[in-house]
Amino acid sequence: MYVIMVMMVGGGAPLTSPRPAPRPGLSTSLPVTHPSARAQEAGLGVVLQNLFRATPRPPSVTLPGFDPALAIAMSPRPEPRPDEFVAQYVALTIPQRQESRRGSVCGNRQIRGTEIAAIPARLPGCGVAKPVRVTSVSGVRLSQEPTIDCDTARALNTWVREGVIPAVGRRGGGVAALKVIAHYSCRTRNSRPGAKISEHGKGHAIDVAAVVLKNGDVITVLEGWRDRRDSRVVRAMHSSACGPFGTVLGPEADRYHQDHLHVDTARYRSGSYCR
Repeated sequence: MYVIMVMMVGGGAPLTSPRPAPRPGLSTSLPVTHPSARAQEAGLGVVLQNLFRATPRPPSVTLPGFDPALAIAMSPRPEPRPDEFVAQYVALTIPQRQESRRGSVCGNRQIRGTEIAAIPARLPGCGVAKPVRVTSVSGVRLSQEPTIDCDTARALNTWVREGVIPAVGRRGGGVAALKVIAHYSCRTRNSRPGAKISEHGKGHAIDVAAVVLKNGDVITVLEGWRDRRDSRVVRAMHSSACGPFGTVLGPEADRYHQDHLHVDTARYRSGSYCR
């Protein structure tokens, strides 16, 4: 079907758009040259009849015992909360939040312990200005309460949460505790005469000898490093400490670290030192 639009020559656009010519009847618009054409024409008519047929409204349903006289025109608006509602909420929740912070140190709820008095320097380079004594990190107990500073406590918490716990996984029910064998001690590196002050003497270091599982099993660094079953766990603990800590030393570092992982928060320009 073609609609011819009449344009006024020299007079501009028409004032109104021309009305389209009415569609011819369906019965005459399709040239019937084949029996299939008649079937198409008949089918199209059925489709159009069904398309424009009025849809009957569904019958109304009356619930048993329903009285229309008791129905309301619209749902009632909820009553506004009393003015003292916010004050009551704050009074109930704030003490609980304060309670959850009790026993935590270094501004982190996952680090449990106590703040202790400053440790004076017995040798030049030793001492801790703001030490803490940590009992657990990320729900994992420490066999003894290491005396360290908050930077080291936060690094320890990150390592346990993101490194130790995933390395152990579900084995033995998961991690229950870490066996700590050294923390603050005013001494030289590896206790050698004339050596530099160890990071232990600054509250920056901690030595971990084993991980204790919830079923009572113990994975030691000394035996686990080369054990077929435990090696994956211990080596994963070692590698995951690189990053949270500036120094990580294991059994392959030297003869002084055969039975434990030494981790400290000393920082180097070249990045973490891990052996």
